[in-house]
Amino acid sequence: MKKVYVGMSADLVHPGHLNILKRAAELGEVTVGLLTDRAIASYKRVPYMTFEQRRAVVESLKFVSKVVPQETLDYTDNLMVLKPEFVVHGDDWQEGVQKNTRARVIETLSNWGGQLVEVPYTNGISSTKLSSAIKELGTTPNIRLKSLRRLIDSKPIVRLLDIHNGLSALIVENASIETEQGRREFDGMWASSLTDSTSKGKPDIEAVDVSARMVTLNEVLEVTTKPIVYDGDTGGKPEHFSFTVRTLERLGVSAVIIEDKTGLKKNSLFGNDVEQSQDSVDNFCNKIRIGKSSQTTEDFMVIARIESLILDKPMSDAIERAKAYLDAGADGIMIHSRKKDPSEIFEFCRQYGLIPNRRTLVAVPSSYSSVYEDQLQELGVNIVIYANHLLRSAYPAMVKTAKTILEHRRAEEADASLLPIKDVLELIPGTK
Repeated sequence: MKKVYVGMSADLVHPGHLNILKRAAELGEVTVGLLTDRAIASYKRVPYMTFEQRRAVVESLKFVSKVVPQETLDYTDNLMVLKPEFVVHGDDWQEGVQKNTRARVIETLSNWGGQLVEVPYTNGISSTKLSSAIKELGTTPNIRLKSLRRLIDSKPIVRLLDIHNGLSALIVENASIETEQGRREFDGMWASSLTDSTSKGKPDIEAVDVSARMVTLNEVLEVTTKPIVYDGDTGGKPEHFSFTVRTLERLGVSAVIIEDKTGLKKNSLFGNDVEQSQDSVDNFCNKIRIGKSSQTTEDFMVIARIESLILDKPMSDAIERAKAYLDAGADGIMIHSRKKDPSEIFEFCRQYGLIPNRRTLVAVPSSYSSVYEDQLQELGVNIVIYANHLLRSAYPAMVKTAKTILEHRRAEEADASLLPIKDVLELIPGTK
């Protein structure tokens, strides 16, 4: 029989996929190149099902003879090995992000006289529509909890944005743009203590206790599906941190980040302009161990935030602390800096990459905002957090509106910068 190759994601198998596989089986023996999580994440969201789960589904389909992994969106490597007479695909890839992939398939097949067969798009059915329907149904704590590790394993860099209430979380959930490489969106949310306390009109000194912050988290969890990383400040007393970990894990939060400072918490970007003291390595390692021993799954992450550069200590101090915290069981390291020049962050990343048991590395480019994600990615950063940008952009907009109304003694002049009331009513699912 002639060999036929079909590339598939197969996260949500629908009649359109079956039409393609049926046509492929009419041409010969079908091998499905099943895209890995990493390949799929290169141009859209990480799939709901793992690779092995998707493989089990595809192998059970009657039209399929064999399943092989396809490690990239590009078919070339698999085609060069298998040299099929036919590649079968839906005709919906002639435009958009897969247009170049299609061109390379045609070029590769020409090397041995192979042929691309395109099946007409099945009207009324699409993975995108099914994905939207699943998102509307929501998620479970267990699925959300696992999603951050899957993202880190699948994407070159994971992008988080700050939240401080349900509305800001919906922005992170839904904001996206289309690029030549596919859809670009935020992968998850940063439950910032700064933005949470500021939105409540309180100082960022851990004045908002854990119970109050859980109220905000619950608002977010009810209306979103993406993973959440919780800003745990100092973590509090080790005995209290144990309960925080259990609560976060039970809710489905993916990770907590705690900083190695003691005493009354002051925002890191003040640096040495205010009195701040760094915890001893032994004490902070003990807190990490307590947190890790308190969790009940392997999926929850405790990430250690190093304040050495913030406090103008030498690079060697930051690196030695990173090694100690990793040895204590930390699932990753967050490195922070208040300098506009990212050079010290770059140097830390280079030295961190040489640590044998290196794990997830997190960067927060609040001060050094000119740095590109690609630069951080090249230096081994796994997660980038835009830590307070939604709140900082909301406040000046609200002040402007308030002053405009005061100035004109009516609201009409402010209308141009406001979201129309009709759009407000349609913004939240279920309002109609």
